[in-house]
Amino acid sequence: MTRLLNPLCGRWLAVASLCVLSACSSAPDKPQPSPLPSVGGSWTVKKTWTNQIGEVSTPLMASAHGQQVAVASTAGQLALIDVANGRDVWRLNVGAPIQAGVGGDGQRFAVVTRNNELVTVESGRVLWRQALPALSYTPPLVAGARVFVLTGDRAVSAFDGATGQKLWTQQRPGDPLVLRQAGLLMPVGDQLLVGWGGRLVSLNPLTGAVRWETLVGSTRGTNEVERLVDLVAGPSRVGNSVCVRAFQTSVSCVDGTNGRLAWSRPSNGHQGLDGDDQTLWGVESDGKLLAWQRASGAPLWTQEALRFRGVSMPLAWGQALVVGDQDGWVHALSPQNGQPLQRIGTDGSAITGRPVAVGQTLVVVTRTGGVFGFRPE
Repeated sequence: MTRLLNPLCGRWLAVASLCVLSACSSAPDKPQPSPLPSVGGSWTVKKTWTNQIGEVSTPLMASAHGQQVAVASTAGQLALIDVANGRDVWRLNVGAPIQAGVGGDGQRFAVVTRNNELVTVESGRVLWRQALPALSYTPPLVAGARVFVLTGDRAVSAFDGATGQKLWTQQRPGDPLVLRQAGLLMPVGDQLLVGWGGRLVSLNPLTGAVRWETLVGSTRGTNEVERLVDLVAGPSRVGNSVCVRAFQTSVSCVDGTNGRLAWSRPSNGHQGLDGDDQTLWGVESDGKLLAWQRASGAPLWTQEALRFRGVSMPLAWGQALVVGDQDGWVHALSPQNGQPLQRIGTDGSAITGRPVAVGQTLVVVTRTGGVFGFRPE
């Protein structure tokens, strides 16, 4: 068990008086990363611009909005960048370290600070602030003129996007531990889907009422750590098909309109997924990349060339499947068989969150705050 805990120790929050960090102290050294694989193929990209946001040491994610991308730093910088040239549309400091973000709808953007404060920004200025009862690790969802927040006590709250007035709160009794990383919070039609433990739950976004819930990740083991089974950020949605990952447990696809489970397969990963109408891609915690048939969950291929390289969530981008690694490399692989196609360097620090596609531009953010834009040649 300690072998699995070792790379993930910083991802747990003790909600009760239980401490899990000690479980890592006796863990063996991390395995050596696989050597960089050789690449082949005619698919190439070039770096077109760079920007800087500041160090990212909290679970922050870039988000795409039209031809712009929103990024944030842990120290409190929030910026909207034009992907045509990499220049700031606007930038501000929210006045406190940022714990979760960036959510947005292209007009309004929201982050959560380490002071348990929800901050909503419009046109480069703070629109309103609202205190939260607990810390959040999940980017706020800005949709339907509202801002939705999932906090570490497993509460979902809705706020009026213009005024910050709280509209409702819905809470599921918490387990002793929750993940110290982004959870699942997404819109599907007129529903708000949220991950509560191993359950995918549909809420009415107007009232917070529960419409349906589906168990997609079963607990296992005999202690709180082994039973940790939260759904993580990075679902893949194509039409009504919603595919999600339960932390270190499984990958599952459901009908997003009624919660009917299509299939579920064991999978030992801790990050989100990406997919198209035929294929679903994911990364195991040891860096293996896997592909499944979206309709049935049948395995398609496994790629082990990037094992132990700290691989990010995958992104299907054009003719490639893109991931970042702990050394700042951006790897492009074949979506059909996982073979490495291209490798691009950044600043040598880890790629954070997931690469983001903004039109024809690929955007990645590094741990030291580098923001890089790439385009196909």
